[in-house]
Amino acid sequence: MHKIKKYGRATFLSLEIYNFKLFFIGQTLSMSGTWMQNVAQAILILQLTGSGTALGFLAACQYVPIIFFASFGGLLADRFSKRKILFITQTSSGLLAFIQGFLVLSGLAQVWMIYLLALCLGIATAFDNPAKHTFIYEMVGDKYIKNAVSLNSTLVNLARVIGPTIAALLIPTVGLAACFFINGLSFLAVLIVLVMMHKPELHMTTTVKKTKGQLREGFQYVKSHGILRNVLIMMAIIGTFTFEFSTILPLLAKFTFQNGTQGFALLYSALGFGSALGGLYSASRTSTSLQEIIKTAFLFGGFVILAAFSPNLIIATALMICVGFLSIIYLSLCNSLLQITSSPQMRGRVMALWSITLLGSTPFGGPIIGWIGEFIGPRWGLATGGIAAIGAALLVSFFLQKQTKPLPQKVVSP
Repeated sequence: MHKIKKYGRATFLSLEIYNFKLFFIGQTLSMSGTWMQNVAQAILILQLTGSGTALGFLAACQYVPIIFFASFGGLLADRFSKRKILFITQTSSGLLAFIQGFLVLSGLAQVWMIYLLALCLGIATAFDNPAKHTFIYEMVGDKYIKNAVSLNSTLVNLARVIGPTIAALLIPTVGLAACFFINGLSFLAVLIVLVMMHKPELHMTTTVKKTKGQLREGFQYVKSHGILRNVLIMMAIIGTFTFEFSTILPLLAKFTFQNGTQGFALLYSALGFGSALGGLYSASRTSTSLQEIIKTAFLFGGFVILAAFSPNLIIATALMICVGFLSIIYLSLCNSLLQITSSPQMRGRVMALWSITLLGSTPFGGPIIGWIGEFIGPRWGLATGGIAAIGAALLVSFFLQKQTKPLPQKVVSP
């Protein structure tokens, strides 16, 4: 019993911090709405086009701006108050959700309109993500950053279970528009939380003054640090081809398992449930290393391939739980290692590059995976992601073997 209590306290340690506890609650509500909208948006595009390639371009529209604007978002996060930036980005995202809801409700929604709104949301996300990642550090400091990052990943994926489940109930009964309106309202929770926070308790980092060449300085900083560079290379490959679940799972559910909306929601919920379990497991651990990241990527890719060639929906759902479990451990390890290893004055720009490799890679991978899913088969679209994850792990392993300087075995949160 004592060990269970000790494990439980270690898992939820950062929730003892008032500001992070508020943030956790607000983000759970907001992210549930976001995943609900993601399901509704995917179903809407399939209804309007019936095309997997069109579904891939939807993801591309949402994430293209991250390639062009995330670096500036990271620079702003280093220069200005992260909390103020989040006020602006969260308000913008909520308004976009309401606009999309009105278009669907009125019957005026067209494919180009959905693409345009996705593009605008991508711009907001490009500035939101670096600020959000670095704001977590400001809420908890060095001591609890590993735990807080893991719990934050857990809430995102807990929301991935809640959101699609609610969407699966609402879409056939109330309609698609309800998902967008609820998502719009959920952003209010984040704004309320930001107002309620105790500002003096934040671990404010010294802001960087504006000078020439700061974006280039961020790239040079990552290039000169082997750990940061290798983590981001892996994430670029895996982000491009493996984390395309919102593109390939609707196709797998509809055309392979002959179970459209409900099958998609089931697979997505299983992915989210496994991710939530993985986040809780990761939160109880205090160390990370590049070697652990490589091993996790191997396992992650292997289970993605197994899920791709599952004989039926039930087995695929069970394997997607394993995929989700490993995916969040991989992401938590990468995120934590980047934040712990980066200097405070560079953290915003480093996490901006993390956003680019994780989300900004989608515009390239989404259409490719969508095309493979549509013209070669959904199974091969999903399997491509698994092969890419294993390939990325092999590539970085090769880089490590070429290094002459020994790599630190563990990085432990203070």
